[in-house]
Amino acid sequence: MDASQVKSDQPDQPSRTHGPERPSAGDRLDLTLTAWGRLGEAMAEHEGQNVFVFGGIPGEHVVAEVVRVHRKYLSARVIEVVERSPDRIEPECPYFGQCTGCQWQHLDYRAQLEAKRDKVLDALVRVGGLAAPTVAMVAPSPDRLGYRNHARFTVNRGGELGFVNRETRRFVRVDNCLLMHGGVNALLTELQDRCQETTQLSIRAGKHSGDALVQPKLLNPAIAVPTGQKRYVESVDGHDFFVSSPSFFQVNVEQAAFAAETVRHHLALVPTDVLVDAYAGVGAFAVLLAPWVERVIAIEESAAAVADARENSAGLDNLEFLTGRTEEILGGLHPKPDAVILDPPRAGCQEGALAALVDIQAPRVAYVSCDPETLARDLRVLVRGGYALEQVIPIDMFPQTHHVECVAVLRWAGVPTPLVLASASPRRREIMGSLRLDFEVQPADVPEDPLPGETPVAMVERLSRDKALKVAGSLDAGFVVGADSTVVHLGESVGKPLDDDDARLMLRRLRNTTHHVATGLTVVNASTGQSVTGSMVSEITLRYITDDEIEESIASGTPRDKAGAYAVQDPALRPASSWEGCYSNIVGLPVCRLLEMLDELGYRRPADWVIPAPAVCNSTCPLAGTGAAPREAAP
Repeated sequence: MDASQVKSDQPDQPSRTHGPERPSAGDRLDLTLTAWGRLGEAMAEHEGQNVFVFGGIPGEHVVAEVVRVHRKYLSARVIEVVERSPDRIEPECPYFGQCTGCQWQHLDYRAQLEAKRDKVLDALVRVGGLAAPTVAMVAPSPDRLGYRNHARFTVNRGGELGFVNRETRRFVRVDNCLLMHGGVNALLTELQDRCQETTQLSIRAGKHSGDALVQPKLLNPAIAVPTGQKRYVESVDGHDFFVSSPSFFQVNVEQAAFAAETVRHHLALVPTDVLVDAYAGVGAFAVLLAPWVERVIAIEESAAAVADARENSAGLDNLEFLTGRTEEILGGLHPKPDAVILDPPRAGCQEGALAALVDIQAPRVAYVSCDPETLARDLRVLVRGGYALEQVIPIDMFPQTHHVECVAVLRWAGVPTPLVLASASPRRREIMGSLRLDFEVQPADVPEDPLPGETPVAMVERLSRDKALKVAGSLDAGFVVGADSTVVHLGESVGKPLDDDDARLMLRRLRNTTHHVATGLTVVNASTGQSVTGSMVSEITLRYITDDEIEESIASGTPRDKAGAYAVQDPALRPASSWEGCYSNIVGLPVCRLLEMLDELGYRRPADWVIPAPAVCNSTCPLAGTGAAPREAAP
């Protein structure tokens, strides 16, 4: 049956038009699908609410039936395609739609690969904050069906094996799964209707080895096949691997071999290399790549997996297995490895593992991941720590689903990217110096007159942006920091005094008042042209400054280049009686916001850099608790 003719299992009913009342399960909605959702459904909007539609394709106009009403969104399924996508095909599986294990059997394979590449790109930019990452075309799977060597079945009370629909939670009996290869389906046939003694069943079958594992052990005498095996043998690229029941192993062995070759090629392994395989599992990468290097150190937390890995590496004398957590072992390795493979679980790496990798500064890294969002999150940390992301190679390990495997290739970039301060202000130069980051000063000469009707905050943001962009325009690379500050009293900007008389008037006007200091801040990535602009406002109360103190300050020359004619940090005048907010913002450069902006644009700090104590102004500063000690509260 053509997908556009799919009908609901309920009687035909007209589409309903809903007002403020939320739709209910069973209601039909007329929808235009706009994008892919995170779990492979197509997305639409209905009366301001997101709808995730199983069986749809972005660009289609469909009638969808509401399956489940969630607090913040609706789940639905396509029951009629009004305007179909040219990428729509007829699903081969009779269970498609009832079983949600395959999300994209209705999508042409070429379109599946394109959608997966888009998904990776979106995660790298949205989650990782990576500007213009290089993402290769998705490597297609040789087998688009019949590739899986592992299935986890739910067993109902009658002993039937099947899967549970993710949204409806209805059990779907499955007698033949098109994603599984013949060995798994043969065991499914033998076990179907005979497994009442358990609620979950795992079948693993070697695609090339002929070996199998069924867990748990079953006692029903009607079951003719062996069950309860502790491990089985799987073959990848001609090499047999022992895999224990609790151990992870790739479900698509042809693509697993391709992933190993991709890692070898992009790490440019040579016979003198020391290679670390972190999160090694049963040793697939370690064993397959050992012939190409001098030494492999494999790190794995699971003792059962390490036991398998030792057997799997029989005959290889350049392989060492260490049992423990990657974050605890990686940083203490000697000598330093030439290359590292990270292949963590779906949840990604622990922070300690990423910190250890940055600390050892391994020259080449391949990060293998089945979750683009956790990959992007961890790449963000590594790039900030000093690594450069060269390329991400997606691999279609899971055809007919939205899942995608990736190999990300990184190289140690060494010295952090240059940092330039577009200001001649001695106070800003002092604050930048207190951060202990290498920087240079390149002042920007721009007109500082306010525009008609411009608010003080809008003015300092504009001037900071003008300064940063002017300097960035002369550079090929680096990060440029522009800033501008003003005192704001009774809603008006109080800038730098024109002369001593003007300074005298300003100080008399501001003494014994509570007012604000607004600083505009812009950071520009000169390499990409990306920029971030913002502002911060702090409150300050000046004590009553006597006329004699004002004259002494004017005689010292301090007010001449200061907004409001005073410096909060002036040790002679000590003008502030109290202040609220960021102290460094009052001085002229809000450090906490500056570091956030640099991070947002991908600035790489030195690997061993920690926030110096002077950067933290008080216990409420966003930097407090990051390792730096708070400074004294009084300015």
